[in-house]
Amino acid sequence: MTIADEGFLDLPPLRLEYRMIGPRPGAAPTIVMLHEGLGCVGLWGAFPAELAAATGAGVFVYSRAGYGKSSPGPLPRTISFMHEEACEVVPRVLAAIGFQRGILFGHSDGASIATIYAGTVQDHRVRGLVLMAPHFFTEEIGLAEIRRAGEEFRSGTLREKLKRWHADVDCAFLSWNEPWLSPQFKAWDITEALGYIRVPILIVQGADDQYGTLKQVEAAQQECFCPVETAVLPGVRHSPHRDAPEPTLRTVSGFINRLLRDHHEGEWRADSGVAA
Repeated sequence: MTIADEGFLDLPPLRLEYRMIGPRPGAAPTIVMLHEGLGCVGLWGAFPAELAAATGAGVFVYSRAGYGKSSPGPLPRTISFMHEEACEVVPRVLAAIGFQRGILFGHSDGASIATIYAGTVQDHRVRGLVLMAPHFFTEEIGLAEIRRAGEEFRSGTLREKLKRWHADVDCAFLSWNEPWLSPQFKAWDITEALGYIRVPILIVQGADDQYGTLKQVEAAQQECFCPVETAVLPGVRHSPHRDAPEPTLRTVSGFINRLLRDHHEGEWRADSGVAA
């Protein structure tokens, strides 16, 4: 297909909102960005465009079913929703855009989805992972914060904030909040997938992340057989690209530029590491 700058991917029964920045997959590596639990295309802000400019790669972002302007997802969402996204939807998205080689970049739930994909699907096109504020297992600190978000949503405060970003705000919120607070979800753990990943990983974590501790980073360091780089940013909470955009962009683009240069992806300028 010819990928416009923005539009919808029709993957029946799904219709997914997307944005494509920079060169298309046939011309350069592609960074596919997977959003957080309450995220969407719009909530990435300027970061995708800045990442495209800093790396010379194409950047593709999309809203999962139920988020942004995408078609609604089924409710109630199962506690396996991240595995379902990684193993059923992500492969269809990559096929639809003609993905040839590049990086999976996930934030929060999106980082967990990227982890599951890379640890489950044998895909030589994926050269590396950027995992920002990832969840590999549940922690009480995160569950407590999710419960507080539920109270704020029911009071109307959070609901009003999210209405700006999501066509079906109730679907978006419940798709995230309900599975995480299911009693069965306390046993959710994807650390096994880490041992099957065979590409380099960068983990970016805020030192003050309200949804997870540095135990998440330590789990990757302990379980992975692949190279794992970490960047723990002081004074940063769950969204490094919003709380500390400049150091986050510098760290992420540096990792991606080195990784793609090592794979000889395109023509690279030695002085900057950016595709010419």
